[in-house]
Amino acid sequence: MVPNGWSEVKLGNVIKHQKGYAFKSKLYQENGLRIVRISDTNRNSVHDKCPVYIEPENTKGLDSYILQEEDIILSTVGSRPHLLESMVGKAVKIPKKDSGSFLNQNLVKVIPKKGVITNDYLFSMLKNDTFNYFISTLVRGNANQVSITLAELFAYRFLLPSHPEQTKIAQILSTWDKAIATVEKLIENSKQQKKALMQQLLTGKKRFKEFGEPAKDGELPDGWASEKLVDITSWSSGGTPSKQNKTYWDGHIPWISASTMRGHAFDTSDLFISEEGLKVGSRLAPKDGLLLLVRGSMLWNKIPVGIAKRDLAFNQDLKCIRAKDSINPHYLLTWFLCNENKLMHMVTGTGIGAGKLDTSELQALDIALPPKQEQLRIIELISSLDASESGHKKNLDCLNLEKKALMQQLLTGKRRVKVNANEAMSA
Repeated sequence: MVPNGWSEVKLGNVIKHQKGYAFKSKLYQENGLRIVRISDTNRNSVHDKCPVYIEPENTKGLDSYILQEEDIILSTVGSRPHLLESMVGKAVKIPKKDSGSFLNQNLVKVIPKKGVITNDYLFSMLKNDTFNYFISTLVRGNANQVSITLAELFAYRFLLPSHPEQTKIAQILSTWDKAIATVEKLIENSKQQKKALMQQLLTGKKRFKEFGEPAKDGELPDGWASEKLVDITSWSSGGTPSKQNKTYWDGHIPWISASTMRGHAFDTSDLFISEEGLKVGSRLAPKDGLLLLVRGSMLWNKIPVGIAKRDLAFNQDLKCIRAKDSINPHYLLTWFLCNENKLMHMVTGTGIGAGKLDTSELQALDIALPPKQEQLRIIELISSLDASESGHKKNLDCLNLEKKALMQQLLTGKRRVKVNANEAMSA
């Protein structure tokens, strides 16, 4: 039922759009004019982990691809919508810092028609769960990469209130956005502080007093050793049993693949294999073994890596890394997370679903290794910081859930806002 004063519209009828340009990756460089790629976006904005740029002379005649602050862009390829950071159809607003950047291929800028729909209301609608569900009904492709067409995207139907009511709804939601942004900033600051501390602890530049003096420039602390990763770990590859043979599946062993990885701890799985399946087509990663994605979707400039909390089977896109006696597996995971940017430079084909990590180059890296007791103290400190960050994330989750519930009511007209006569006349 359409609320009084509202109308039902198609997305394509209330916007204009501009597709991204297919910039050649061979022209990318470390300075110049920024190019915004899908891999530069997270669920809410544009990040600066591994930005790419282009010479100004290579952008002549491409003014229509320039982005401005508050522009809304959508991804037309990505993962399935349950992975919010990389989902196809993900809507992002361009922040002030990236005004003047250029829009890359597989992204599309959606431009609200004046007097029909406001930019803020359009963005709220594109962030609604109803829109995400609609996207999930359209996606096609394999587990690592799915896509949608603009024709399908623009066929989305939704309820549109009057212009003054749109503005009022956006104002209400913006108060929630500010509260959410405050907590997100708190989490980001916490992450940056933790990362800086991790880098100091893992190089010996900062130490616990009972273990000795910090390292001098260019040296290791007393009692530490420099080891090659390959010398303190053992590696194994996984596999996939035949999906045609049911005796290999529906067993009791959790089976992990690129599409089932969640965060840095793999304690749940949607798929299970049997003992027979393990014998013919997979490998077992023991509890406290590290699982590292070496082939597949390496989005947001992160290397998916985590530690198993129980025995898990895994597919051919992952490697299991077992820590030898000289290194604690949780310390090894901390080292991986601390060196995320370095590892990203070892990835080739970083397009969605196409990333491949050079494991031989990775195994050749040096690790500054403290004694086991000092490793444990470092792990304990990092764990305490993780617990604090987890508290902030729970607060953020609560705010997001409350905002979603309010959005669902406001964007469907189940809860109406009051618009005074002056606001209505000025519209």
